[in-house]
Amino acid sequence: MRWVSFEQMENYMINIFKAAGVPEEDAKICADILIESDKRGIDSHGIGRLKPIYIDRIREGIINPITNITVVKEGPTTAVLDGNNGMGQVVSKFAMEMAIDKAKKLGMGMVAVRNSNHYGISGYYATMATKEGMIGMTGTNARPSIAPTFGVENMLGTNPLVFGMPTDEAFPFVLDCATSITQRGKIEVYQREGKTLPEGWVIGADGHARTDTEQVLKDLITGGAALAPLGGIGEELGGYKGYGFATIVEILSAALQGGAFLKALSGHDPDGKKVPYQLGHFFMAVDVTAFTDLEAFQKTTGDILRALRNSKKAPGAEQIYTPGQKEYLAWLYRKDKGVPINEALEKDINAMEAMFGFRI
Repeated sequence: MRWVSFEQMENYMINIFKAAGVPEEDAKICADILIESDKRGIDSHGIGRLKPIYIDRIREGIINPITNITVVKEGPTTAVLDGNNGMGQVVSKFAMEMAIDKAKKLGMGMVAVRNSNHYGISGYYATMATKEGMIGMTGTNARPSIAPTFGVENMLGTNPLVFGMPTDEAFPFVLDCATSITQRGKIEVYQREGKTLPEGWVIGADGHARTDTEQVLKDLITGGAALAPLGGIGEELGGYKGYGFATIVEILSAALQGGAFLKALSGHDPDGKKVPYQLGHFFMAVDVTAFTDLEAFQKTTGDILRALRNSKKAPGAEQIYTPGQKEYLAWLYRKDKGVPINEALEKDINAMEAMFGFRI
């Protein structure tokens, strides 16, 4: 394991994006969103995604490195944008900025996007709003992974539903999580550690829970297994709630803007050829001052969070956290150390050096 400073890592990613054909200003946006993930300790969405999710897809021709944004429809508080298969981060930042501008004028703004790609951590866009003293909301659909409750076929994406709210603390409230009970990346961690999966994470084609980690990873690709929604398999622990939230995100990411949905987001055509993902997103900004005094809102929100953290802890538990706190603590730890580079990332860095000649 080695550590690379935030500045050095961000500059490296900018150079890699530029070498792949992304214009400089767009490359800076993409790198800024990826490095923000690493800063917050969300290693699944930072430098670790640079090669497989962005560079490889650009080189395969399924992401356009030049993002041409089309305004399909616009009203005083709303808009629909077409990303034309460009960089998801670029169209998404533009969309949230548009939602914020509309909220400043009329109290609320919502922008929907179609024909986009993976946009990085959802929390980035929510905190764009909190920095302006606003409530931020966003969501995105994704390639099929989740089976509906009482189903076994992967139909819905991991579909995060994300909220950000300004507080009087050093960090905002940010709830950024998928609507699946887990993600493929966590199953890969279990594989590396030689552990079986907790029952309820994955459902097999026969309707039973799957815990055989190695085979599950293969069957998630072939369709022989699917992720369970938040709450797990069935209704007993509320799996229908996660399924419902995932469906809300799917509808808002597709139906508002006439975008693709469900199996159409697989990234493959009927013959198995790789094609653009055509993802959809939505972004909402709400001006707190349209309802109440901003400082009063921030204090009430902070009081709620502090009360939760100071409530009675379970035996053996050291601390109660509130959404956004762990990411802030990760930033405090990493701001002087940088981004950790493990063996798997070194392989990606070596591969990108062979492609473009750049190295950290």
